[in-house]
Amino acid sequence: MALRTAGRVLVVFLWSVTVVLGQDGWSVTYTTQSICTLKGSTVDLFCSYTYPRGKVTTTFWFTEWGTGVEPEDLGQDPEYAGRLEYHGDKKKDCTLKITDLRERDSATYKFRLLTDQEGGKFSGSPGATLSVTGLQVKLTGGYQDKTLTCSTTCTLTDNPTYIWYKNGQHLDESTSPQYKYSVSNDYDDSYSCAVKGHEDLHSPAVCVQGQSCYRVTYTKRRICVLKGSTVDISCTYVGYYSTTSSFWFRSDKSTPEDLTRVPGYAGRVEHTGTYRGPSSLRITDLREEDSAEYRFTFKTNNFEWGHSFPGTTLSVTGLQVNVTPAVEGQKTLTCITTCTLTDNPTYIWYKNGQRLDEPTSQQYSSNILVVLGHSVDSYSCTVEHHEDLHSPAVCKYELNYYST
Repeated sequence: MALRTAGRVLVVFLWSVTVVLGQDGWSVTYTTQSICTLKGSTVDLFCSYTYPRGKVTTTFWFTEWGTGVEPEDLGQDPEYAGRLEYHGDKKKDCTLKITDLRERDSATYKFRLLTDQEGGKFSGSPGATLSVTGLQVKLTGGYQDKTLTCSTTCTLTDNPTYIWYKNGQHLDESTSPQYKYSVSNDYDDSYSCAVKGHEDLHSPAVCVQGQSCYRVTYTKRRICVLKGSTVDISCTYVGYYSTTSSFWFRSDKSTPEDLTRVPGYAGRVEHTGTYRGPSSLRITDLREEDSAEYRFTFKTNNFEWGHSFPGTTLSVTGLQVNVTPAVEGQKTLTCITTCTLTDNPTYIWYKNGQRLDEPTSQQYSSNILVVLGHSVDSYSCTVEHHEDLHSPAVCKYELNYYST
């Protein structure tokens, strides 16, 4: 499987009654058959397997299987590029992690293994069914008896705790998706909900009266970009009355402080925005210590948007070339990062400082010329539009260390 090894992610750990279906020593055990989790989160499909004899040669996960052909390895599907991590082995573990979940990832996932024995093929049924949902606040009732419900398209696994926000300020936590207190009737008030542990995946804010309430909507919840590059973090906001001030801040500081006044960002940040419109924070010459959650707040004559409403999480990463053995005589080079780069960029590879026309993917397999025990060539990688931010070159001694 052509899968990514990654850094920091939010993980949903799922435990349920195991399901084992198999025959003649073959079996695949899925820890749970049905999972409902949030769009943008991470899920582990826990799995184990047994086989009667021989050596396991191939393992992979799939969702579709056409008649008369082998099912497609999800690790080769561009839809999952950079989002799969296979944590299994060639003995018994077949756990799969999927990051940055999307609603179109909803499907039934099955594991397949092949051995070196005649007829040594097996797929585990019925598989694990994954449903991916966003959060929406549903408003029901009349003027005096409004009810708010944090709604999903499936029942979230593991009975989560729901969090409620009013005008960007944390209000309440409950295991019920329904807000248990009286709901405001003010035209300038908005409500939003989230699930504990996934606060950055909150619902859009909704107005309780009309459409002119206070609210902030972030363009992206998470961004992963290269060290040394420039990033624009943006949102749109609405103020019921004229805005008197606005600024961006880091959520990990005890007191919100305008980033344009923070010494560590001196000369590197720019805040642009308009009343009742978009606001943007630009940070240049990014450093790994810039990795943080960034939030926006604004004030009017009689109102301040709450500081506890989750914003956009920025992760800053460098590039590294990882070398692993492939088939005999070849090495597989992977351009790795500590997070999944935003917008699925095109990768560029260099051999001895010269750009290669192919490939444009995160992995590159090559016959590496070895003379007197050392590789003659060196390799490095970068991404399109950031050619000046390439990885350190993997030198001949490093390549030799990984030789087969």
